[in-house]
Amino acid sequence: MQISDNVKDSYSSQYDESSVNWRNTGAKFKALNIVELAKNITFKNVLEVGAGEGSILSWLSQWGFCQDMNCVEISESGIELIKAKKISGLNDILLFDGYKIPYPDNHFDLVICSHVMEHVEHERLLLREIKRVSKNQIFEVPIDFSFYVDQKLKHFLSYGHINIYTPSLFRFLLKSENFEVRKDICHLYDDEVIKPLFKNNPTGLYVTKFKYAVLRLFPYLLGIKPSSYAVLTSKTEKDLSIF
Repeated sequence: MQISDNVKDSYSSQYDESSVNWRNTGAKFKALNIVELAKNITFKNVLEVGAGEGSILSWLSQWGFCQDMNCVEISESGIELIKAKKISGLNDILLFDGYKIPYPDNHFDLVICSHVMEHVEHERLLLREIKRVSKNQIFEVPIDFSFYVDQKLKHFLSYGHINIYTPSLFRFLLKSENFEVRKDICHLYDDEVIKPLFKNNPTGLYVTKFKYAVLRLFPYLLGIKPSSYAVLTSKTEKDLSIF
């Protein structure tokens, strides 16, 4: 199984210098979630699957997260930007086909897969490959769900989001593939991230900040509709089984 040609072409030139600052700001908070979740495990080597242009790895490197980091990415432009960053502690920087990870079984103590699964045509195939090569995993996905999400199809496809999750739906996907869910974070975007999005819409910023305040007051609601959901999982030897 390989990524579809039209999808591959879309991502091949996805990354350029004009988007680096915006991506770097968001990556800082994704990296903070990774650091928090990784406190619960011991690891000596790390692989990021879908590393984009390398912003998450750059933050992790600056914080001394791991001295043996590696990555795979489908985009040639992303690979070139990662290499240009000269990230300390980053060893392998490999172009891959979106599904086949070129490492042996159980090679990595930790795989990071942040804001990738919402883009993947065949989620379970990639999850099984991640599970094959790793002992522990940290995933993060945006929570795009609403009861009228189908009416915003064009909007989400413009971001390449072809899968929509809630925290519980993503846990269902992981648990049905027999990942052990160990710890999670229901994350609300920081002001540093949301303010640029509403630069010309102060009313939208006010409404978003009010919504966040309500969600913080009611943990049950936050568990349904955070901005993003990050989760630490561990490998089990079981495969998908039904009936």
